[in-house]
Amino acid sequence: MPPVRRHPERYLPAVRASLCALLLALAACGDRVELVGVVERTSLELTVPESEELAELPKRVGDAVAAGEVVARLRSEVAELDLEASQALHRAAEANLQAAEREFGRYDQLRRRNVATASDLDGARRTRDEAVALLAERAARRAQAERRLADLTVRTTVDGVVDQLPYEVGERLPAGAVAAVVLADEAPWVRVWLPSRAVARLAPGAAAVVHVEGIDGDLRGKLAEIAREAEYTPHYALTEKERDNLVYEARVVLEAAPADLRPGLPADVHLALGAPAKAADER
Repeated sequence: MPPVRRHPERYLPAVRASLCALLLALAACGDRVELVGVVERTSLELTVPESEELAELPKRVGDAVAAGEVVARLRSEVAELDLEASQALHRAAEANLQAAEREFGRYDQLRRRNVATASDLDGARRTRDEAVALLAERAARRAQAERRLADLTVRTTVDGVVDQLPYEVGERLPAGAVAAVVLADEAPWVRVWLPSRAVARLAPGAAAVVHVEGIDGDLRGKLAEIAREAEYTPHYALTEKERDNLVYEARVVLEAAPADLRPGLPADVHLALGAPAKAADER
């Protein structure tokens, strides 16, 4: 199976500090907070281990795929010939070992009857041991050829949707190239940064309304998690002004989102704030 690279965060902004400034500017004072973020999904990059020509693309961009399905095939004639040769050598090594074991057994019997010398038996034993080593070497070569042939068939390891097919049939892929990108069948999410004043009034499970650019209507979501530590600001000697700049990374998971929702789309997130907490002496 070709190597798989996962990139659940490939669409994060490069400079978080500037994004935080924008988020704080959009944060509303009152009973809700309005934030901006980017749709993210778990994506798998299916790569090829060696340079070879692309022979077939059974799937198209947007097609649903199940784990184990083929999404690309590379030319395999050379690999098939190599496997045939390694299988033939393996069969010959097996026959050689069988003959060596028979010969050793014969000399063992002769030695027991004092017909053969100890040197003859030792020679037969060395021949048998060499045959065992040769068979192990041939088996390793055959396994390597089988893996090489299998690697030329690119299969997805998860259920999902084909998101990208960077190459066309007939093109040669360099070693390590991405043959296909599959979006996993997991709920997409929007990563946002909550201002510190809103964190105490929100908890995982809070309902969210999300508008994704290019999607008609609003999507429903839930606040999945809030970071325990703030971002971008030292955690010591915080003045009141510095506390206003604290933000906490959070994820809002989208519910019933379109299966082909592309990552990287900008999104507006609206979260209703809970009632402010009261001190013990005010209860």
